[in-house]
Amino acid sequence: MIAALVLGPILAGFVAFALPRSAEVQARFFGAVVSFLAFAVAAISYGAPDEAHVWLQRPFTASFHVALNGPGFWLVLLLTLSTGCALMAARVPRPRDFVAQMLLLLGAMTGLFVARDLLLFALFWDLMLIPVFLTLIAWSAAKTSTTAWRYLIYNLAGGLALLLATAAYGIAQGSTDVIGVPAATLAPMSPVWALWIFAGFGFAFLIKTPVWPLHTWMPDTYADLPAPMAAVVGAVQSKAGLYGFIVIGVALLPAPMHLATPLMFALGLISLVYGALSALVQDDAKRVVAYSSLSHLGLIVLGIFSFDPIALGGAVVYMIAHGLFSAGLFLTLGEVESREDTRSISRLGGLGARNPRLAGGLTIVSLAALGLPGLCGFAGEILILTGVYRAGYVWQTIVALVPIVLAAAYLLRVFQGIMQGPEVADVPQREDMTPLEIAALAPLVVAIVLLGVDPGPVAAARAASSLTAAAAHVALK
Repeated sequence: MIAALVLGPILAGFVAFALPRSAEVQARFFGAVVSFLAFAVAAISYGAPDEAHVWLQRPFTASFHVALNGPGFWLVLLLTLSTGCALMAARVPRPRDFVAQMLLLLGAMTGLFVARDLLLFALFWDLMLIPVFLTLIAWSAAKTSTTAWRYLIYNLAGGLALLLATAAYGIAQGSTDVIGVPAATLAPMSPVWALWIFAGFGFAFLIKTPVWPLHTWMPDTYADLPAPMAAVVGAVQSKAGLYGFIVIGVALLPAPMHLATPLMFALGLISLVYGALSALVQDDAKRVVAYSSLSHLGLIVLGIFSFDPIALGGAVVYMIAHGLFSAGLFLTLGEVESREDTRSISRLGGLGARNPRLAGGLTIVSLAALGLPGLCGFAGEILILTGVYRAGYVWQTIVALVPIVLAAAYLLRVFQGIMQGPEVADVPQREDMTPLEIAALAPLVVAIVLLGVDPGPVAAARAASSLTAAAAHVALK
């Protein structure tokens, strides 16, 4: 059943290529059905027995080992939900080919989050780059391949470091089938060996998240991708590195994680402040969301490297929360662009009067992103800040509060610049959100409210090995 969550969307992606090019509506319907079916299967498969098949025995043992539990379960739900919503709202040229790329991306990213073998994890890490790269080549808003190659080069560099670290770990331990295995049951590793292995993993994870100064591929990628794929990449693919820190770094390599804490706190705080200040001055609404993501994800880095159980739970909550509201932001801004032929804040204004449903949708996701109590963003932020403060990082907590306050400024600037004020005479005024577009956004809005009201189940989804390692590390401090 779990393997079907990986292989099913990949096979469906190739099936989508076989549909007639003229079958635009059918292709979108097919993609949405596959995505929501995967969501349903994942929801009922939590805690299902692991599926494992050994496929490599030399120079170390590796398995096709998949499981659905812990943070990976919630990330798979986020992935399938956001993909289904994005495909329902998709308005792109050549929709058949676009749907196929989205389904291939769905299968590859699902494989990453259910993998329990480091080598399998590394293979899916690189595989999920291909659909995004091809989409940037074929559908880039900039009509140039520069963004696509920058995305590929950055992430392949991280993927190479990840693969080398995986091979080194396998040689040192004799097996890469270790994700979710209690660290106490593994053979002790040389501190120097462990530090170099963590350096490889950490480099890959920091590029994928990303953090400053490894973020330069991200703004152009998010701006040039079609809004439906930007929603999925921004919502879920950006969590791959943070997920890796939790299930690999905290669980398997706690000692080098602790040594890296000062560096990671510095990078997280710089990302927080730099991302927020950059978002304040962007005119492109999608770039505002991109830089705001840099800021928000920097906060999650602080939560993870505080090693506090409350902050770790908050990090998982905020990973899901950020995925929900960033997907909603990209989809609503995509609806604005498809209607008005621009996403420049200075060129827009007064759309709320003629598009009240679109204004309402943008209001809810923006309020979630700026941390309104009762919505998902606040739940993650307060848990992380509480845990980081409790771990003894007082001045870091104070600094982290500043970008969180700035989030209200840049998100309200986006909303007011687009929806309020006088109407712009030379910008076309088109119909409000259709019932299908409302239906595409509604599941995200419901999830934003539910997670904001009750973040407990997500906060409790940390892997047992992660908790054990974190508790041991707090004791070391």
